[in-house]
Amino acid sequence: MSAKQFDVVVIGGGPGGYVAAIRAAQLGFNTACIDEWKNAKGGPALGGTCTNVGCIPSKALLQSSENYEHARHHFADHGITVSGLEIDVAKMLSRKDNVVKQNNDGIVYLFKKNKVTFFHGRGSFVKAAEGGYEIKVAGAAEESIVGKHVIVATGSNARALPGAPFDEENILSNDGALRIEGVPKKLGLIGAGVIGLEMGSVWRRLGAEVSVLEALPTFLGAVDEQIAKEAHKAFSKQGLKIELGVKINEVKSDKKGVKVSYTDAKGGAQVLEVDKLIVSIGRVANTIGLNPEAVGLKLDERGAIVVDDDCKTNLPNVWAVGDVVRGPMLAHKAEEEGVAVAERIAGQHGHVNFNTIPWVIYTSPEIAWVGQTEQQLKAAGRAYKAGTFPFMANGRARALGDTTGMVKFLADAKTDEILGVHIVGPYASELIAESVVAMEFKASAEDIARICHAHPSLSEATKEAALAVDKRSLNF
Repeated sequence: MSAKQFDVVVIGGGPGGYVAAIRAAQLGFNTACIDEWKNAKGGPALGGTCTNVGCIPSKALLQSSENYEHARHHFADHGITVSGLEIDVAKMLSRKDNVVKQNNDGIVYLFKKNKVTFFHGRGSFVKAAEGGYEIKVAGAAEESIVGKHVIVATGSNARALPGAPFDEENILSNDGALRIEGVPKKLGLIGAGVIGLEMGSVWRRLGAEVSVLEALPTFLGAVDEQIAKEAHKAFSKQGLKIELGVKINEVKSDKKGVKVSYTDAKGGAQVLEVDKLIVSIGRVANTIGLNPEAVGLKLDERGAIVVDDDCKTNLPNVWAVGDVVRGPMLAHKAEEEGVAVAERIAGQHGHVNFNTIPWVIYTSPEIAWVGQTEQQLKAAGRAYKAGTFPFMANGRARALGDTTGMVKFLADAKTDEILGVHIVGPYASELIAESVVAMEFKASAEDIARICHAHPSLSEATKEAALAVDKRSLNF
């Protein structure tokens, strides 16, 4: 029996993969998607790391823990008295799992709606074949399919600390960090990155004593320095203990917990003893089981698939998107690349602008930015103007009871073109979208300053920061 033939085969059902499959099907291609994620019952769990152990479940837990913290510390300011407050961690985790399932089921529905053929299992290259490439699906029943075009979207895995592999009991990756069954008394974090800070925020709100060990001498080095300092101040005030410039020497785990021996920034020997340790030191491209050597698919020294600006690999009609290739490991970047590749296969001109990809850290305060930081502009020798506006001068932020942070605009000194926008404060993840649109259309700070923003709204802080570029802020 001959293998089933498809115009497009997508390996991986995460944000890059499932969106690429849907867009390819919309464009009239006979499309298949292979994904091996399983739910608790062994059924398909489409959505990849993002939906299953990343973006979606972490946001569910962040919301639950934020509600708890508001009830515990802030409701009284509104005249709301709460007595007998408790946190049911099992129910919180159950809600998180339900949110994940709704997203899993939603993708299954979208595949049926768009007539994408789904194969549940691990996809790997077998050989170049007549009509394209033979792909093996290792699942409940092994089978082979052939794709004229193949899009690899296999994502990434958490990077383990040398000498301290994840056991997901005491030493946790993002996966284990989302499944802690009770609030640990002491929680350690190695790596003050996005995942570490978000998970640290969840368990800190619920009562854990959280210590963060970061190897870099600066906090959130990729973030605009002024914004990072504001965030560091806010997190420290909340109770996160953040230590920078450390060197991890040894990690020991036993039934009692985890002992981390490290050297601090001054060269002193230190020991941190915790109940649980989350390791968040980055992610590595996932090509496990892909069998790239069978077809000569080229990988770089870090194990990522080598692609050009259009996401083409070294093989004809083989493409790769998302975390498994160069560029930021962001779900929305993967989605944009997936759509662009499907459109390129159709002969269209897919568009992905790396300069206008927004970044978000969903802590409280949230941190969001797009474009260049002030330190990047200084390093490049580019003349710029800066304008800032604090949320403490924003009426809606006062009404919310959350006035932490600011909006910061960076614009070209001569043309006034927006070069970067940086926000730390309430709903920064939503507020940044306006600036992404503005930068995509090459807008100036003056353009945002001249647009009418609703009052009272947090978005007025964006307008005011744009006005501040020309030193004419109205409310500060």
